[in-house]
Amino acid sequence: MPRIIGIDIPKEKRIEVALTYIYGIGLTRSRQILSEAGISVDKRAKDLDDREINDVTKIIQERFQVEGDLRRINTGNVKRLMSIGTYRGLRHKKNLPLRGQRTRTNARTRKGPKRTIGAFKDKAARAAIKTGGK
Repeated sequence: MPRIIGIDIPKEKRIEVALTYIYGIGLTRSRQILSEAGISVDKRAKDLDDREINDVTKIIQERFQVEGDLRRINTGNVKRLMSIGTYRGLRHKKNLPLRGQRTRTNARTRKGPKRTIGAFKDKAARAAIKTGGK
């Protein structure tokens, strides 16, 4: 399994897809890096030699912010929004969608599983809850 910038990339995948396992590198950026390094996009990750791996690593380190640095920048941006009290920052704090989506229904990814709130319809269910289900 080749290691690039401290990340093990899958050896059986094509190198253009394998590079996308690095946080901050998508398919477009991956193709850009490979064309600059002069590596075929059809090559498998396991077929790269040490020189090619070094070339790819060098290009990524020189031109792009990836992994830990990028994650730190992103979390810093979110914390800044929350600290200055912007609308987006408040939505981050409340763990709600930020970009105008509806929340009356949907938004389950951000809000988590549905919680039932309200009165019980029948006395049997209320009694079962009070007695612990007995």
